[in-house]
Amino acid sequence: MSNLEPPTKMPGANTPACSAQHTYSNLGEVRTHLLPSKACRPRTSERPVTDPQPLPPPLPKKTLTRTQSLPTHKASSPSLTRAGPPRKPLVGSRSVDESQADDDRAGPAQPPAEPPFSSLDAELGLSLHDLNHPEAVHAALEARQLEGLRVVHARLHTRLLGGRPGPCRPEHGFRLLDSSPCVESGDALYYRLVRVHEEAWHLLAAKVPKPGAEEPHPWGLELQVSLHPHFNLQGLCGLLPEGALPEAPWSGSVALVAEVPELTVAQWLVEAGARPPEEFTKTVALLLLQLSAALERLEALGVALAELRLENLLLVAPRGCTATGPPRLLLADFRRIHPRPPGTPGIHARQLGRLLRELLAPGVPLATPVATGLERLAAQLTRVRPSAARTRGALQALLWGPGPELRSHGAPLGSWLRVRRTMLVLHLAERAVGGEVPGLEDWLCCEYLTEATVASVDLALSLLWD
Repeated sequence: MSNLEPPTKMPGANTPACSAQHTYSNLGEVRTHLLPSKACRPRTSERPVTDPQPLPPPLPKKTLTRTQSLPTHKASSPSLTRAGPPRKPLVGSRSVDESQADDDRAGPAQPPAEPPFSSLDAELGLSLHDLNHPEAVHAALEARQLEGLRVVHARLHTRLLGGRPGPCRPEHGFRLLDSSPCVESGDALYYRLVRVHEEAWHLLAAKVPKPGAEEPHPWGLELQVSLHPHFNLQGLCGLLPEGALPEAPWSGSVALVAEVPELTVAQWLVEAGARPPEEFTKTVALLLLQLSAALERLEALGVALAELRLENLLLVAPRGCTATGPPRLLLADFRRIHPRPPGTPGIHARQLGRLLRELLAPGVPLATPVATGLERLAAQLTRVRPSAARTRGALQALLWGPGPELRSHGAPLGSWLRVRRTMLVLHLAERAVGGEVPGLEDWLCCEYLTEATVASVDLALSLLWD
């Protein structure tokens, strides 16, 4: 309890009983409790003292602090309390001397600093003037949305292409994993092996030409070696010299490829016959989309392939993706490659049309929107002979919109692009919260919506539905 002694005599009847502060302490810490500021009633029940004693001198004013360990009283309703000086914020428990020393140095209490208005919109680049103009707000949101999609696309691209082994060097060692090929394509046999250097191991594949197969053109092999890494073009990482693997079932030096194939498109087509029509036609469109991307790259380099065959298109499981997703397609045949004649942008169009008909032929008639669009595209590839880039745009529109209904009603494509990008961002966010990892199809859709413009989408729809 406090060491302050109460007065020996009670105050007089006309003396207010609450003019002084009441103090109490808890475990050596002093707290003050201010009573309401309205006047107290005089005590009428007490008998007046005939010889009142003088009151003790008032206690010196001390600034006492409140410890946070004790329960606090709820604030009174604003309508029931009188205006007064603002209370200081609660601080940690200190001694009385420390409180006095601090109060001697401290200035008036300041409210907590609030962030400036501009910091709330710095990322969007908005100002107070812009917020009063909806056009500026829409432009800022659209730019930020497109930038976010580009970041997602770049990160997915890095993950899908990550882990590529560098070129082979003389100090590398090799170990054959299987005595039989893992995949037999139209022109080569692929054997799995491991390249070893110190603690680094890389799984590669040896590409062994079939006996009696046509020798690849030296210019085509040189082009394949010099290609910048592309998601849908088979990349070489060196030659395995003769004698490096004495137990190898082939003779001579062979090329080493970075991606180990699992099967060819011709083999996949045999196995995919029992799949539902919607899944089958969607996978066909995704495979043809990736093939168009590979051919687009070759056309940009001024070269063309003389022949496209299903048995020379390889399928690989993309890195970091679920096994149930679409496979990654690799264009692996560089034997018969030649410079592209000038003025022939659609040099691969007829081959793509023939390949598409081969993919759609085995099953029963497929009554799906994607199948209808693919059959329409096959006819246009032969008649219009578009470039690989325009073919890829048509396949993107067929997979992710807009559909023919939007075009027939003359809806603005710019508004559709903004809404479609927003929906993709929300879709990716919902899946990320659930712990689902984006896959190959998500990356391809991001690529479409980051590259698409009103003009490119309109050109793609004209190839599909005009």
